[in-house]
Amino acid sequence: MPRPPLNEKDVLIEFHPVGNIVRVSAIDPATNTEIIIQGPASAGKTVLARNALAKLNYVLRKGQS
Repeated sequence: MPRPPLNEKDVLIEFHPVGNIVRVSAIDPATNTEIIIQGPASAGKTVLARNALAKLNYVLRKGQS
């Protein structure tokens, strides 16, 4: 049975500014799966966190196939 998508409360999210971009890491503590995205600093933490979470859920779904 597929696992339900994670939400922001289930995931560790870290922001690391590098010049005009922000590098965002999202980690699922249950599986130790980590993804990294980069986005413009002007996008804001909410948008970057949502995009990182979407990518993490995508990677986890692909791993179940």
